[in-house]
Amino acid sequence: MSVSLPVSVLVVDDHPVFRAGMATVLADLPDVTVVGEASDGAEAVAAAGRLRPAIVLMDLRMPNVNGLEATAQITTAHPDVAVLILTMDEDDDSVFAALRVGARGYLLKEADGADVHRALLGVARGEAVFGPRIAQRVLSHFSVPPAARSPLPFPHLTDRERETLDLISRGLDNASIARRLSLSEKTIRNRVSDVLAKLHARSRTEAAVLARDAGLGRPRGST
Repeated sequence: MSVSLPVSVLVVDDHPVFRAGMATVLADLPDVTVVGEASDGAEAVAAAGRLRPAIVLMDLRMPNVNGLEATAQITTAHPDVAVLILTMDEDDDSVFAALRVGARGYLLKEADGADVHRALLGVARGEAVFGPRIAQRVLSHFSVPPAARSPLPFPHLTDRERETLDLISRGLDNASIARRLSLSEKTIRNRVSDVLAKLHARSRTEAAVLARDAGLGRPRGST
């Protein structure tokens, strides 16, 4: 597949030093053009619609609208705009959530400029691009037949609701959950209400008990 050069890129990260550094690195590449920057997910969605870059280089943990929600909005509204995740989060929940909302690739911030450059060109060619450790886990996941995979608990909940329930079961209050997910307390309050209603739970405590019984709320890797 031929690539239209230079590849236009929107850089999205809430850390101004990192954002400026990445923009500087990419600006020195002859086949990449940085067309804009954004400091949070809401700005990213607006800029993607206005600038229509070929690729959005997206962080996950950001205020206002996080990277997952921004990715979902961008890929839904603008299917021609690809999103490449560049983040510090390497847990499976984040990786597979990003893929479910339409991300074309997933890199960790340990990647150097050459790695990011190769990834951008790969995504521009229509490839799915992952960092080495991420690629191994994605390959392992999709090599297992769907019938053999462990079913998700509470399939009637959305991914975001299940994530919120997991944090409730860990004892976090709404303010703490909001900070963890980079969302407003109002958004979390509404989401918690939806979770309780879907579980037919009369309280957070009852919801937490149901979640723990289903295996949520445990440290990663525990049995």
